[in-house]
Amino acid sequence: MSDCCGNQLPVAAQKSCCGGAPTPSCSSSSNDPFAWFDHMISNCYDYAIAQKSAGYPIVGIMCEFTPREIIMAAGAVPVCLCGGAHSTIAAAEESLPSNLCPLIKSTYGYAVQRSNPFLEMSDLLVAETTCDGKKKMFEMLAERTPMHILELPQKADEATSLARWREELVKLKEALETRFSVKITDDCLRVATVNMNRERDLRRRLAALMERPAPPLTGRRLLDLKSTISCIPEELDALEKVLTILEQTQPPCGIEKRPRVLLTGVPTAHGAEKVLDILESSGGLVVCQENCTGVKPILEDVCTCGDPLDAIAKKYLHLPCSVMTPNTGRFDSLHELVARFRPDCVVDLVWQACLTYDVESARIKRFCEEELHLPYLKIETDYSPSDAPRIAVRVEALYETIRGQ
Repeated sequence: MSDCCGNQLPVAAQKSCCGGAPTPSCSSSSNDPFAWFDHMISNCYDYAIAQKSAGYPIVGIMCEFTPREIIMAAGAVPVCLCGGAHSTIAAAEESLPSNLCPLIKSTYGYAVQRSNPFLEMSDLLVAETTCDGKKKMFEMLAERTPMHILELPQKADEATSLARWREELVKLKEALETRFSVKITDDCLRVATVNMNRERDLRRRLAALMERPAPPLTGRRLLDLKSTISCIPEELDALEKVLTILEQTQPPCGIEKRPRVLLTGVPTAHGAEKVLDILESSGGLVVCQENCTGVKPILEDVCTCGDPLDAIAKKYLHLPCSVMTPNTGRFDSLHELVARFRPDCVVDLVWQACLTYDVESARIKRFCEEELHLPYLKIETDYSPSDAPRIAVRVEALYETIRGQ
């Protein structure tokens, strides 16, 4: 394995992050590597329990802006806690406004019901000042669980923003060191970076399979090939085996005839795959998911040259989220991804009351139609299944337009 400067990394840096060797996760009941992901939540739960029992802290994260590398370098386990369940929203609405993003309400609803074991076992939560709804929800969540807030600069193109963001990451590093009585060294950060870069590389290689005229899997299956906990050894091994299998797998019959869809917009949290399911059950093929649960966080690695905290800060501040102003990176990313994945259309998913993505959708529509010359469809919805038939009708009409062309 080489770093971004082409230098060979020491073997020791490729094995495990600082804080001790990772505890092996539970073994799948099948030799099929896909089975690990079919039981991903239970596998992650077993892994988290084993790690916590061995004395390693659990740290819940709420967004892709939080660098997992720093948490892992502290010997802790980063767990994504973004809620994707419709069933927890009613409990959240006892305290939160009903006209709030479903991801925010679902996440908080888990806390109210105490029904997310990963949240309940978390020793610390790390959150970011992204959208206003999340910021205020985090204040309420902090009454239940210790929390560290990262102040995210939202003018990423300004020269001073990177320095301010690095300062925030230093504060996170110091907070982890104090809370867990550890020392996060540069070597620990580099080891964690190597492990995260390996995970990103595997996920990029999987996503690249969708560039084929006839991919060997669907977009829904691709979304399922990820974990809520990063760098579990068994998961990374399963990803390697899955890639080997898929690279030699014949594509499903007729998949090349489906309209190719690029899905952009909000993240699709685990359990909230309604729109993706409709896009493919209606006859389409989602060849690229530009969002935060897709390729957006894995398009670039963290450089292993120089100061590791500098490199981590640069990588994470580059995420083209709609909370950034101006969010020019999203347009650059879409232009590149359209060239690679050759979609027939762009579908922009917006969760209800997600104001930043909702406002940005007008510019995305104009960009898709006038510069990319692709049909565009905006779908604004929540986690409820009640509007699924209406969405399906709109999607089918989009596909008919594509076929007519």
